[in-house]
Amino acid sequence: MKKIHLAVIVVFSILFIGSASYGLLYMYVNQPALPGKVQVGGWQVGGVNRNEALLGLDERLKKLGDWPVTLEVDEPSLTLNMTAIEAGADYSADAFRAAVHELEEGNVWERAYARYHFAEEWPLEQRYNNQSLKTRLSPDWEKGTFGTPADAVRRITTNDKIQYIPEKGVRRIAWDELEARLLAKLPHDFTGLDNGNTPAALLIQLPLYTQQPEVTLESLRKEGIERKIIQFSTGLGNSTEGRIHNVSAAAQSVNGMILEPGGMFDYEKIIQHAEKEYGFREAPVIVRGRLTPGVGGGICQVSSTVYNAALLTGLDIVERRNHSIPVKYLPKGLDATFASGAINFRFKNNTGKSLLILAEVKNHQLTVKFFGTFPENVSYALESHTVETLSAPVKYVSSNVLPDGAQQVLQNGQPGYIVETVRIKKVDGKVVESKTISRDTYKAQNRLIARSGHSSLPDRQEPSVVEDGVSDTKQP
Repeated sequence: MKKIHLAVIVVFSILFIGSASYGLLYMYVNQPALPGKVQVGGWQVGGVNRNEALLGLDERLKKLGDWPVTLEVDEPSLTLNMTAIEAGADYSADAFRAAVHELEEGNVWERAYARYHFAEEWPLEQRYNNQSLKTRLSPDWEKGTFGTPADAVRRITTNDKIQYIPEKGVRRIAWDELEARLLAKLPHDFTGLDNGNTPAALLIQLPLYTQQPEVTLESLRKEGIERKIIQFSTGLGNSTEGRIHNVSAAAQSVNGMILEPGGMFDYEKIIQHAEKEYGFREAPVIVRGRLTPGVGGGICQVSSTVYNAALLTGLDIVERRNHSIPVKYLPKGLDATFASGAINFRFKNNTGKSLLILAEVKNHQLTVKFFGTFPENVSYALESHTVETLSAPVKYVSSNVLPDGAQQVLQNGQPGYIVETVRIKKVDGKVVESKTISRDTYKAQNRLIARSGHSSLPDRQEPSVVEDGVSDTKQP
C-alpha cells in the first residue's frame, strides 16, 4: 500500500513540475518585450514592446531617408538640396524584422529557441542606387549647367598657313566618386537621431571631371597636316554654265577630304556623292571619241587636276587612264578621265601622314591644294612628249546626190598621238630619279569623205562609254 501511495505522489509531483515548467516556458516565449540589451543600428530596444519597437524602427528609418543632403558646385555657384533617399540611399532592417517575427511564429519550443538565441546587435542594411539622382542630374542638366564640349579646329588661312583653335573641354559629374562621397557621408545607423534635433544637412562637394571632345588639338596635330605641299590649277576657258556647275560640284565633294596614311582616293565615290548632293547638269561629254551633249560634262577636269597634284607629290597612282581625245585644259599625257562603272581614277596616300585636299572653283579657274607632311627639299616635275603622231584614217561613204566622180569632205580628221610622261624627282635641287609613269594613246579621228557610187563597210562600233560625264540612258 505504501508503494502505491509513493507512486501516486511521484506521478503528481512530475505532473506538477511539468505543468509549472511549461507555464514558465509559456510565459517566457510570450513576453511582449524584446530581450534585454538588444539594439538596432545603435538604437537600444532591449525590453521594449515588440510592436512598439517595430513602429519606432519605421519612424527612424523614415528619418534616415529624409536626412537632408546638399550637393555644392563652385562654378557656377549653386546648391542642390535633396533627401538621402533622393540621393539614392535606402535603409532597412529586414534581418531584425524577421527575427522579431520568429518570436511570434511556430510552436512554443521554436519560439523559445528564437528568443534564447536572439542576437543583441543588429546592424542596419544600407543600399545605394544612383538612378534617381542620375535622372535629376541628367545629361541635359549637365549640358545646361556646364555647357557643351567644342572640338579643336584646323583653319587654313587665306595665305595657306595652318592655324589651330584649341578644343574646349567641359565638366561632367564623376559618378563613381560621388557615390563614394555619399556613402562616406550618409549615416549608417541611428546614432545621429538620438539628440532629438533636426539633423544637419550633409554637405558634399559635387565631384567633377573635365570631358574632352573627340577632336583635340593633340589629335589634329598627330594627323601630320603641317603645311601646303602642292598647288595645281587648270582654267575653265569658255566653259558653259552647266559645265562650270559640274566642275564646281565635283570640286565641292573633294574639298576638305582627309586621306589617312595608306588611304585611297576613289573618284567614283566622290562623283556618286556629288551627284547625290548637288546634281549634274547638261554639258558636252565624250562618247566614242567625240564631244556630244550629255550630263556631267566637265567632271574629269577635277580628276585631271587632282591627278597632277598627286603626281607632283610623288603619290602612288593606282588607277588612271587618259581621255580618248586630248583635252584643252592640260597638255597631253597629264589628264585622267572617268566613266561611271568603267573607268576610275584612284591613288594612294603614301606620305606616312594624313593628307588634306582642298579644291575650289574661283575666277574661272579650278585650284587643287594638298596639305600634309612632306620634305621641303624634295620636289617633282613632269615632262610629257609625243613619241608618235597617228595620221587620221580616211573613210569613204557613198552618196546618191553627188555627180559621178565627185566627192565631198563631211568631217575633217584629227591626228592621234602616243605620248610618254616622265616624272622627275629632285632632292636639294638635284635630279635623283627620272621615271616614265605613263604611255598614253589618243586615237586619231577619221576623215570622212562622201563620193558618188562608193560604198564601204561601217566601222565596228566600240561599246558606248560616257567619258567626262555620268551615264545617261538618253545617250547613244
